[in-house]
Amino acid sequence: MQNDECRLESQWLTSSVFDSSFCIHHSAFPYSRERHGDVKALLLQQPGRFERIEIDEPPAPGPGEALVRVHRVGICGTDISGYLGKMPFFSYPRIPGHELGVEVLAVGEGVTNIKPGDRCAVEPYMNCGDCHACRKGASNCCANLKVLGVMTDGGLRDRFVLRAAKLHPSATLAFDQLALVETLAIGCHAVDRSALAAGENCLVIGAGPIGLASIVFARLTGAKVIVLDVNRQRLDFCKQTMGVDETIVLGERLVDDLRGVTAGSLPDVVIDATGNNVSMSNAFGYLAPTGRLVYVGITTKEVTFTHPTFHRPEGTLLASRNALPKDFARIIRLIEDGQIDTRPWITHRCAFDAMAGVFDSYTKPETGVIKAVVEV
Repeated sequence: MQNDECRLESQWLTSSVFDSSFCIHHSAFPYSRERHGDVKALLLQQPGRFERIEIDEPPAPGPGEALVRVHRVGICGTDISGYLGKMPFFSYPRIPGHELGVEVLAVGEGVTNIKPGDRCAVEPYMNCGDCHACRKGASNCCANLKVLGVMTDGGLRDRFVLRAAKLHPSATLAFDQLALVETLAIGCHAVDRSALAAGENCLVIGAGPIGLASIVFARLTGAKVIVLDVNRQRLDFCKQTMGVDETIVLGERLVDDLRGVTAGSLPDVVIDATGNNVSMSNAFGYLAPTGRLVYVGITTKEVTFTHPTFHRPEGTLLASRNALPKDFARIIRLIEDGQIDTRPWITHRCAFDAMAGVFDSYTKPETGVIKAVVEV
């Protein structure tokens, strides 16, 4: 997902617009404190206020659906922005959670891709299948898109029903690993959009989770990877744990610094994962001739540039939104094969009943959070 934050070091990701409701069961609004059911859930009642509630048992899965038990929920920048009241597509009250590691409990008629007992990652983009984008195979850009945990209730609950086609199973991955697949998919899609190739220079701006995901797939192309951030702790993580070629702390001599690590040519690809409009505006000036600039973060503020800055190198501007089903399958294979190690990413974890009390700390860069996981 792609988000709009004001501090570079706390930029994570969020996405999308929405219209209608379909193919997912969720509790009717408004939620009630007096309501008693069999399923525990965490409700973001309004910005800054979580409530532990109980909701009704989900219905039996219908044709093409599956009932899942949630084991892990990754905390994303969308969740942070929703908590802070800065996510324009977030509606309240809402059960958040879209980075999920789940277990299949039951399946409905006609489901063949999964079976009870399977462990799965969840593709949280509920597309309609009928609009122009869906017919073109661009389900990530569906005109009627609803994202779990943003426009419809997500995974911070025991059990729920969703479309079985949105579940991607693995016979070997742990729930922690499965919960990180969606974050990785955002970076995977962004690098695919860039058409980055071996031997090129790639600058990733922002070393939050989506920046890290972009780094993973940029490195897999064989390109030289440079990371820019204001947070030295995150840059150290990129260098020491992720093996990036160069890191740069944002400063007044940034363009000179970039020329110094690219043999004077500047980056062929720039991926801005900040969601910060100032960073996104400045990124136009970092491109090598025929370079590509990819926005994987979102801002509701204006992004501006002087035309010669972008015209001179004959630049290309690209947006990257969500991810595609094929990205999930690819990432699961890469983790299974040991080409991606998600273990260092999880720096914080908490129990379900403790999350409301600690969530505010995840919004603060000084906490050192790279990825927090809730154990449901």
